[in-house]
Amino acid sequence: MRYPHLPQPLDVPTYADFGMPADVPGADKVVFGLVASDGGFRVMGYDVPGQSGGGLVGGGSTRRENNTTLTDQALFVSVGSDSQEELRSHWEALSPGATVVEPLAASAWSAGFGMLTDRFGVTWSFSVAP
Repeated sequence: MRYPHLPQPLDVPTYADFGMPADVPGADKVVFGLVASDGGFRVMGYDVPGQSGGGLVGGGSTRRENNTTLTDQALFVSVGSDSQEELRSHWEALSPGATVVEPLAASAWSAGFGMLTDRFGVTWSFSVAP
């Protein structure tokens, strides 16, 4: 899905775009909305599968158990970078007063992955691009 009035390149695929049957509840939810800079920095927002309530901030909780994210928030914001150093600088800027959901460290799919809920209640996912 393209939005010509917003900064490009902007990509907003739904779960149906990735093969979920259109009649299944949640198929119209956003897998990710992505804006990428020329330098490789990416910001994404995505709907959390199975969530229909909740909000962006406040009143929600997010935790990781057995490599699975459990939350009652409606969406997260994701930051991606080609560089561990750049990613760490963004992590450190959002860390004061935050609750760390998953420490920023190497994972099975990324040289660096982490999640935190900032002091305003927004949950952020960080990853180094493979």
